[in-house]
Amino acid sequence: MTADSLSRIFAALADPTRRDMVARLSAGDATVNQLAEPYQMTLQAVYKHLKVLEDAGVVSRPPGPQPRPVRLEAEVFDLMDKWIERYRRQAEERYRRLDAVLARMNDETPNDTEEQKGSAA
Repeated sequence: MTADSLSRIFAALADPTRRDMVARLSAGDATVNQLAEPYQMTLQAVYKHLKVLEDAGVVSRPPGPQPRPVRLEAEVFDLMDKWIERYRRQAEERYRRLDAVLARMNDETPNDTEEQKGSAA
């Protein structure tokens, strides 16, 4: 997967209508008419959204006569997950190192209440 294809996937999923379509397709294949039902838009607009999702590889429609089912391509999510996971692990490691530094600093700092008790005596 190239950076360009990953960009197309994320761009396709940036639109809330397309994310909703993907969420609905996660339950099973659907025809374009079934996908269009809940939206206050023309069928042409629904086809435009599907074209963006298809071009990004998020969904597919097999060749053949209408009505053709729209299918979610789960492999795309595996690729996205690998990309996200890599950066999540890096961020978690950075936070673990920061936690360790803060813990060492906390151990090295004298307890303020003990200092106050000693100076008051």
